[in-house]
Amino acid sequence: MTLSFLGAARACLALAITATSAGCILTKDLPDPARDVPAGYKAARLSNPDGATPTLDWWRGFRSRELTQLMEEAQTVNLDIAAATSRILQADAQARITGAALLPSLSGGGQETYSRNSGSSANGLTNGGREVVTYSSSLSASYEIDFWGKNRDAALATEETANANRFDRDTVALTTLAAVANAYFQVLASQDRIKTAERNIASAQRILDAIQSRLTAGTGTDLDLAQQQSVLANQRAAVPPLRLTLAQNINALALLVARPPESVRIAGGSLNSVASPRVTPGLPSELLTQRPDIRRQEAQLASATANVGSARAQFFPSIQLTGQGGYQSSALASLFQPNAAFFSLVGGLTQPIFDGGRILGNFELTKAKQDELLQTYRKTVISAFVDVNNALASIRQNTEKLRLQRDVVTASRRAFELSEQQLRAGTADIVTVLNTQLTLFQAEDALSQAQLARLLAIVSLYQALGGGWEPKMERPVNAL
Repeated sequence: MTLSFLGAARACLALAITATSAGCILTKDLPDPARDVPAGYKAARLSNPDGATPTLDWWRGFRSRELTQLMEEAQTVNLDIAAATSRILQADAQARITGAALLPSLSGGGQETYSRNSGSSANGLTNGGREVVTYSSSLSASYEIDFWGKNRDAALATEETANANRFDRDTVALTTLAAVANAYFQVLASQDRIKTAERNIASAQRILDAIQSRLTAGTGTDLDLAQQQSVLANQRAAVPPLRLTLAQNINALALLVARPPESVRIAGGSLNSVASPRVTPGLPSELLTQRPDIRRQEAQLASATANVGSARAQFFPSIQLTGQGGYQSSALASLFQPNAAFFSLVGGLTQPIFDGGRILGNFELTKAKQDELLQTYRKTVISAFVDVNNALASIRQNTEKLRLQRDVVTASRRAFELSEQQLRAGTADIVTVLNTQLTLFQAEDALSQAQLARLLAIVSLYQALGGGWEPKMERPVNAL
């Protein structure tokens, strides 16, 4: 399984690099950019290539209707995606412009020429000038024989650039969808933390009332009252930053769906209502054909290789054929008579001899750009593996942290409840009460942050895998 996907990925890259004969000559000694593809991910405990890989609508796995609506809206109205789509149209138009050199150019024209000779004088007599009217109609054609593949390679380079822009659009779309998911989960986390803070304020107020009662009864002190007032004030002061974070992430969602914040209404809810989908990363070799940024670098490398071939062809002669034919007559009525026809055919060959090193410099420049893109492609492949491993490790560690944090909250809540009961019974030490409530407040807030971290790690894994994958084709039972 691994070898087959790896072979397919390398074949895809080889096809992109050796798409032209000139490029094949120039790149035959280049090392394979897709070498050293690992058999499995380091951070994956179990390699299961037949598992459930991400679906095209991967965000539905979180089972949030509001998130799904935001995702679908962002795909149609996001301005970054729209700009990337416009770049595709520009690249397609540029490809057509460059490809026009492979075809003959044909133009037609018509002309009416009026001329008058100057008069002559002899023996004191002046002769009037002669007036001449000439009519002509012609058709001209020119064609450059692309014997060395210069124009063909240039056209291929622009086509691969257009392909790179398509994958760039996919990269922008994936980044946008991940940003929507991250901002939405930040909204839910902020709402959870605000609710937790409000519950903590209520708890701190109850403790303050109990201490006030003890002070009135003569069993409490002003110091106990001041300490609890400080705790209550700190809890209230923690709310405005959370509300600011909530507002900022709602505004971020508004920008992602190309709407002013005033027209965006996010109901939100709680992180507890969001499902945590299980994601199977598949095989590393599959990543080479799924990540749009890798595919973009492949297309750019193929474009640079074709540019090298076009630059190499400039060392050789260019062969140009031109022809013109039509009719010319001094009388419009006889313009299209057989005896008014004319034609000309010209074949030309131009060989560069001395240009001050311009062609050589251009050739070396394109080769250097090709090598730069080759190294960038290699880095992109390695970065993809790093991203997946980081996301897998983050999911694993945050899942463990979330489990342990729930235990911390359970124990902290039990300790706080006991200390509050003892405070009302008059048997608790105020220091113990203060410590247990602060521990509970911090534990509950940390629990919301742990839930958020795990969901963000899952989103980062989807992004590292290139978003949704096409479903695998089922192999027929009787297939050989």
